Amino acid sequence: MTKKARSLARASFALANLQAATPKDRNQDVLKGWLFETLYDYYAQALRADKVLFASNTGQQDIRIIENARYGRCLILDGVVQTTEADEFIYHEMLTHTPILAHGDVKSVLIIGGGDGGIAREIAKHPGVKRITMVEIDKGVVEFSKTYLPNLSLGAFDDPRFELVIQDGADYVRGKVGPFDVIVVDRTDPFGPGAALYTKEFYANCRNVLTEKGILVAQNGVPFQQAEELADTIRDFKEVFEDWACYIATVPSYVGGPMALSWGSKSAANRQVSEEVLTQRFKALDLDTYYYTPAVHKAAFALPVYIQDAMRCL
Repeated sequence: MTKKARSLARASFALANLQAATPKDRNQDVLKGWLFETLYDYYAQALRADKVLFASNTGQQDIRIIENARYGRCLILDGVVQTTEADEFIYHEMLTHTPILAHGDVKSVLIIGGGDGGIAREIAKHPGVKRITMVEIDKGVVEFSKTYLPNLSLGAFDDPRFELVIQDGADYVRGKVGPFDVIVVDRTDPFGPGAALYTKEFYANCRNVLTEKGILVAQNGVPFQQAEELADTIRDFKEVFEDWACYIATVPSYVGGPMALSWGSKSAANRQVSEEVLTQRFKALDLDTYYYTPAVHKAAFALPVYIQDAMRCL
C-alpha cells in the first residue's frame, strides 16, 4: 500500500466533503448521505449512511457506527470499514474455526484486536477451549460494540473463560504470557495503531508464546488491492515459522476480491489434516456456522496464481 493511500484512508469520511462539493463535481442528490471509504488512491467504495448511530474519537481512533439497509450496522475505524452485521460471519468463522479445527486440541486462544467481539463469539462455540484472552488497544471499541453491535459478541464478553486486557497487542506478546495454542490477529490495516502488528518482531514474539503445535492466523487484506502487504507478511513468516501459508475468504464489504488470511505454525501437520478428520471434529462439535465447512476449509488453501505470485514476494 502506498503512503498516499494510507494517508487518504485516515481521512476517508467524506460526508462533510460531499456536502461542500459543487454540483459539477458531485451529484448531491445521489451522493448526499453516502460514506466513502478511500483506502486506495485509485478506488473507493461507498455505503449509504441511513442512520449515524455513533461518531466519536477516543484518542486512539475515530469510531463511527452507521446503519445501512443491506449491510445492517457497520463499524468504521479511521474511515475504513472494519465489519458489518450482514457479512461479519464469513470473516470471523474463517479466522477461528480454521485454526482451531486444524489443531484439534485447542485449550487456550489469544485474540489480538477483535474489539467488536465476533472472534470471541466464534471461539466460545468450542467447549474444549478453556481460556480466551483478548488484547485490545482501545477499550472504547469494546464498549461501543457492546452497545451498538451486540449481535457480534452475543454474550461472549460475559463467558467465564473470557479475559479482556486493554493493551497494545505488540507489547503484550513481548511479556511472559501464554502459552497459547492459537493466536488470532484481528488487525486493522498497517497504519496507525495497527502498524506494530505487521512486523517480523511481532510475529517472532507471537511464536514464542505459542505451544508446540501452535498456530497464528491474521487478516492480510485483499491481495488484488494489497499484494505488497501480503508479500511482506509471508516474507516474514518464512523466517519465523516452520510452516507458513495463506488461505482466502470472500467478504463482500472488503472490496477487490477474496481476502487473504495468513497462517503461521510450528507444525506443518496442522495444515495437512484431511477433510475427513476435519469433518469428524466438526460434527462432534455440532458447530453452528453459516460459511465455514470442512470442505471450504480445505478449498480455502487453493490459491489463484496472482495470490501465489504475491506470496512469492514478486
